[in-house]
Amino acid sequence: MTMPSERTRSIIQAREFLVDLSRDKTLPEAVRTEARRLLRHYPTADEVLLAGKVEEQHEDGLPWVFLSSRID
Repeated sequence: MTMPSERTRSIIQAREFLVDLSRDKTLPEAVRTEARRLLRHYPTADEVLLAGKVEEQHEDGLPWVFLSSRID
């Protein structure tokens, strides 16, 4: 089972991977363009961590937490 911190880390790393793809001149332009297109709506690391913090602090005590405010 994936833990919230692992899921959070993976989302952040996926964004970093898309950034790398978008800047890699050895890749076809279509790949770089698609990476940039996906990045337009992809959350930043700060946004992902904030979402995790909001989930963790939810007053109703959510039955599960999808994201984490930490990636340790």
